[in-house]
Amino acid sequence: TILTFQKLFTMTKYLIIFLFLFTKTAIAQEEIDWNTLSDVEFTDVYMEEVDEYFLYPHFGPAIRQLAGKKVKIRGFVLAIDPTENYYILSKGPFSSCFFCGVGGPETIVELEMKSSKEVFIMDEVATMTGILKLNSDDIYQCNYILQDAEVYLRE
Repeated sequence: TILTFQKLFTMTKYLIIFLFLFTKTAIAQEEIDWNTLSDVEFTDVYMEEVDEYFLYPHFGPAIRQLAGKKVKIRGFVLAIDPTENYYILSKGPFSSCFFCGVGGPETIVELEMKSSKEVFIMDEVATMTGILKLNSDDIYQCNYILQDAEVYLRE
């Protein structure tokens, strides 16, 4: 019975270690801030299809390492079109966001909400989690997109 107990103890120990490692990676997320997202430079690029110049992003190494990873970031939620579940997370409130001429495109993150049931009011402060996508090709979306975005904390 001592041998059976030792085997059971060893298996239990390995199971606990496995579960600890699994849960650690399953909930792991990197907390970022707006300084992290400033690791980008822009050049003007002419887009013939719309006859306009756009800021083309050149993402730095620090931000490229975060692409495809789960991150957490706090900001002001801009309710652009709540009926279409279209929200932006911004470094500042609406009156001082990128759209109003203060800051650049690196100061906003498009939210692709995991649930369409979330409703926000303009300038609500929230911490969001999601998978960070870097966008340099689609001119109709923001340079930073938080996919499967969820509320971590409403303030």
